Amino acid sequence: MKKGVLTINAGSSSIKFALFELNGGLARHPSLSGQIDGIGAAPLQAGSAHAKLVAKDSDDKRFPDVALTAGIKHKEAFDQLLRWLGGHNEDDWQISAVGHRVVHGGSLYSQPMVLTPTVLAELEQFILLAPLHQPHNLAGINALSALLPEIPQIACFDTAFHRTQPHVAQMFAIPKALSDEGVKRYGFHGLSYEYIARVLPEHTAKADGRVLVAHLGNGASMCAMLGRRSQATSMGFTAIDGLMMGTRTGALDPGVLLYLLENKGMCVKDLTNLLYKQSGLLGVSGISQDMRTLLASDDPAAADAVDLFCYRAITQIGALAAAIGGLDALVFTGGIGEHATEIRRRIAEGCAWLGLELDNTANAANKIRISTTGSRVDALTIPTDEEWMIADHTRDLLAA
Repeated sequence: MKKGVLTINAGSSSIKFALFELNGGLARHPSLSGQIDGIGAAPLQAGSAHAKLVAKDSDDKRFPDVALTAGIKHKEAFDQLLRWLGGHNEDDWQISAVGHRVVHGGSLYSQPMVLTPTVLAELEQFILLAPLHQPHNLAGINALSALLPEIPQIACFDTAFHRTQPHVAQMFAIPKALSDEGVKRYGFHGLSYEYIARVLPEHTAKADGRVLVAHLGNGASMCAMLGRRSQATSMGFTAIDGLMMGTRTGALDPGVLLYLLENKGMCVKDLTNLLYKQSGLLGVSGISQDMRTLLASDDPAAADAVDLFCYRAITQIGALAAAIGGLDALVFTGGIGEHATEIRRRIAEGCAWLGLELDNTANAANKIRISTTGSRVDALTIPTDEEWMIADHTRDLLAA
């Protein structure tokens, strides 16, 4: 019988999963992985299935897609997932533990935790801080806890990695009473940054120096590290702050919100939709939130969106480099960071003043090292692996 760790990343309309073998140690790659898309979606037409399960094995061989009932909810989706795993259990798998990505752990949790009713109740208090993510993370935990009541459930937090930041880096210039209530800079994408910090020594001798990691994707942020520990990050109290994203604004003058409230008749719900779902690349371009679509477009609005994305990234690099006293290495990761060579080129060229010299041939070939041998700053492209990071934490807690 093979023992394994199941990792879960539950979103509003999708569930990503991966099954890692435990055989003395944790396998480096999942034996099975995939996702369920279209959760909660209405049918495209009467009788049609909108949701589906897609998966592949460790050799990237794709299994036949499984059509699921339109409008399926999280609990039913997890039930279907467990049935699917049971139907592909030729190796007689036994799930030893489930590791969940949880976006917000607040100030309480700086390490992964075994989930208990008390911990779950505390995590529910953070729903207001991460309304697009936390409810669905917790829905996944509750669903799998009911379906696998005897199996340990582990929470791994996206905010935890940033708890090493200096006190001043976590502060807002607001009355202390609000800070004491928890209104502070938390930072996100911590599991991604933690993975990069873990593997960075394999790729550069400057791993423990002044390193900036750019996690660029539909959600985007940056993290400045010293000794591979977070010192500053672009995201703050929520996952809206900082860089421009697929549909999120990034940093925005609070006066804009006051203007919209007072002069445009917007309510909190309207502002939430604007900030989280209608802005960013989609809002500026009016075309798409997908960087590939925008780079391929000849529409001036698409060019504006791409230009602004790169501009905001370059200026954020300058700010974070100042926070750690310079820059020894810049790492690109995330969907855009790993695949969009043109975006990497523009951002890297905007960092020439820091001593970064891009190797255009290496960048175009998607090499790991994309800086020249003479560059003072190492530039790297390293694929992130949040699922493995979750599995590793889960394995450690299971052993403990």
